[in-house]
Amino acid sequence: MNLYRDILARFPRGNLSYVFAYGSAVKQQLGYKKVNQQKDNIIDLIFCVKDPVGWHAENIKRHESHYSALRHLGPIFVMKYQEYFAAKVYFNTLVPFRDLDVNIKYGVISREHLLQDLSEWKYLYIAGRLHKPVVDIVPTEGDQLLTESLANNLRTAFQISLLLLPEKFTPFELFCAISNLSYKGDFRMIFGENKNKVQNIVKAQIPDFLKLYEPAMKSLSQYVAMKFKTTNQNDGPFIEYFEQDKSSNVNEHHLRHAPVELRKRLLKNAAFKGTYPEVIIHLAKLKNLHDIVQVSVNDIVWRSSITQSLKNIPSAGLVKSLAYSYRKALKTFST
Repeated sequence: MNLYRDILARFPRGNLSYVFAYGSAVKQQLGYKKVNQQKDNIIDLIFCVKDPVGWHAENIKRHESHYSALRHLGPIFVMKYQEYFAAKVYFNTLVPFRDLDVNIKYGVISREHLLQDLSEWKYLYIAGRLHKPVVDIVPTEGDQLLTESLANNLRTAFQISLLLLPEKFTPFELFCAISNLSYKGDFRMIFGENKNKVQNIVKAQIPDFLKLYEPAMKSLSQYVAMKFKTTNQNDGPFIEYFEQDKSSNVNEHHLRHAPVELRKRLLKNAAFKGTYPEVIIHLAKLKNLHDIVQVSVNDIVWRSSITQSLKNIPSAGLVKSLAYSYRKALKTFST
């Protein structure tokens, strides 16, 4: 955490609501060196701010070199570019802190738009990143609404994943389903990411996933049960598999709790016409419900991943964009 604190000290602190770090340089993934031994990977950060104009104004004064030529148009333009396009995030990438011997990429999102993505899955962009374990650098202490929204985002991810899974499934299968909510529809998984990324994340982080989703599991315990197995090494019991109720009534219950944007996509992809409460009665009974849910989630992610990636080119600048794309392309061909 000392490194993250040292990085955070370089940035404006006045109106931060939440800051977290994520990615392979922060949380262990298979195929990478241990996090504390990595030198080449980029540390990814998200700054959630209450006042984007004020934050960018101060940050441009401190770190003019972080920004592309868009900085010359002023902090109000940068804010508008952040908030009126794609997933409502402004990224600066390939930022070196040579004295700390690290490179970082950081995104800026307003508290208002983060809350929207968490509750509605409007873009499933930052909300999707928060489906996986992250490192909180500035926690949400004192911000009850944001704290509750983060927890509800996890519960929703768990609940929607239940619709994608069979009656019995392992912890590995569960967390792959959860991680795939924001990866399976991402066009960068075609070109720009390791094809085994989800499995590499989950295999290395199952204890972190279990801790992260423990409250959601407890809140949905009447719909899904955990079956434990005791080892012979005195390590205590571990979850061997889950077993869930797959009745149409329970499917309907899960569908009723789908976020607003997912409801729109389900209505579009369903073969039935009517209001959402009417349609899910029929959807809940379908054998291919999991396919319709997955396609609907993919629709959200596909749109936001393309538009945000295009948006990142001007904010990063052409040279940095090409360099970053090259690094990503190498992951496509890594094992």
